[in-house]
Amino acid sequence: MILSKQDFLAHARLDRETLEVWIEEEWLVPSGTPPELAFSEADLARAQLIRDLIEGIGVNDEGVGVILNLVDQMHGLRKALAETLNAVRERTAVPDAGSSMGRNQDHE
Repeated sequence: MILSKQDFLAHARLDRETLEVWIEEEWLVPSGTPPELAFSEADLARAQLIRDLIEGIGVNDEGVGVILNLVDQMHGLRKALAETLNAVRERTAVPDAGSSMGRNQDHE
């Protein structure tokens, strides 16, 4: 689901000024170009995380940046690990029983 800026503000319960600061800090990176910004569900979840960090836990601005950077790194590592795991699975997959590699070649 793609949200307009106005819809995003309503769903995230943010004011325009706060959103502009978060975009300037690159805590949120919407697609599109101003004034036609578009926000994803991931942007909405990230905005809710930022609100929780600031309002719920009391993290300062510098801390928010550090935490978001670590979250981004973690997601990148999870993606790389999943790709590596899939590549290993493909290489070590058991050959199909009907293929020539799966048959016993000794009987005539």
